[in-house]
Order: sequence, then C-alpha cells, then structure tokens
Amino acid sequence: MDSNQMKLLQDLMEVGFSLVETNLYLDTHPTDERALMLHNTLSKKYKDLTTLYSSKYGPLTYTGMSMCPWEYIQGPWPWDIEYEKCRYD
Repeated sequence: MDSNQMKLLQDLMEVGFSLVETNLYLDTHPTDERALMLHNTLSKKYKDLTTLYSSKYGPLTYTGMSMCPWEYIQGPWPWDIEYEKCRYD
C-alpha cells in the first residue's frame, strides 16, 4: 500500500468517525443548525473521498458489486495494514 492510498484511507476513517459522532449528537440535538450543517458537509466529503478511493484503488465494500473476479482480494486485508507506520499531521 503506497503512502497516497494510506493517506486517503486515513482521511476516510477520520471523516467516517466524525460522521458517527455528529450523528449521535444530532440524535439528542436535532435542531442544532451548526451541527446539521457540519454533518451534511462531512457526508458530502465522505462520499467524495469514497468515490475517489474506489476509482483509484478499488471498492471499499463488497455491496453493489456484481463483477467477478472480486477486485478487493488483490489488496491487503485490513489486518495486514501497518497503520502505525503511517502517521500524518
């Protein structure tokens, strides 16, 4: 896995985490306009990052795939990635 792929994957994980957090916050504060705007911005960013990642490196999930052979088996499995080696500031 090259450094660009690792950076993109890290960005996806960060935005995904933030989406979960804003979603949980909005469960208890549904009228918070700033939080809603942030969540919508993060949702768009996550979609854009997912599209970019998939176009460069293949699918992130198997859902919706109907092509054989499966492309995702060519890359490293999540437990094979050494996340500690790639720290980005």
